[in-house]
Amino acid sequence: MKSDSLLIKPTPSFDEPVEMLKACHERIAAQCATLEKLAAHLPSHGADTQAQQAARNIMRYFDIAAPHHHADEERDLFPMLIEISQRQCSPVGERIASLLDEHRSLEASWAHLRTVLAEIAEGKTRLLEQVWVADFVGAYRGHIALEESRIFPFAEACLERQQLARLSAAMVARRTITPQ
Repeated sequence: MKSDSLLIKPTPSFDEPVEMLKACHERIAAQCATLEKLAAHLPSHGADTQAQQAARNIMRYFDIAAPHHHADEERDLFPMLIEISQRQCSPVGERIASLLDEHRSLEASWAHLRTVLAEIAEGKTRLLEQVWVADFVGAYRGHIALEESRIFPFAEACLERQQLARLSAAMVARRTITPQ
């Protein structure tokens, strides 16, 4: 008899770019959960070692991986989907326009949160305003839900192998460190 707890979900590769974008959403959700835990931790523990490490991890993710994820979508995936949606008279293009606005809003919210997280990472006692955290986390969760319910299924249904290969190559190149 198989136990669900023994089943391990395989990690997608860049050969499956839409699956890789979904996996990034899982990591964003995990960092948002850590941010919520940190906000709850700070009032009673202050900027202790655990809080400092959590702040550094959250900053590392949202400073590096999240911008790559947004670029994957904005520079590569979304233009392909807009072109297809225009040919098919699909409303996906309009949804993408609202997602781009959400990216700007999320980035602005992140900049605000990051300032406080940087001080926590340095050991300075600061509190994360619950409303800031709730707004940021709620906005990301809603954003992810829309992409996964409307955009990614459209991509999986419409993108051809060559387009997926171009998306994959762009994602890899974005993450490849070139020596200076």
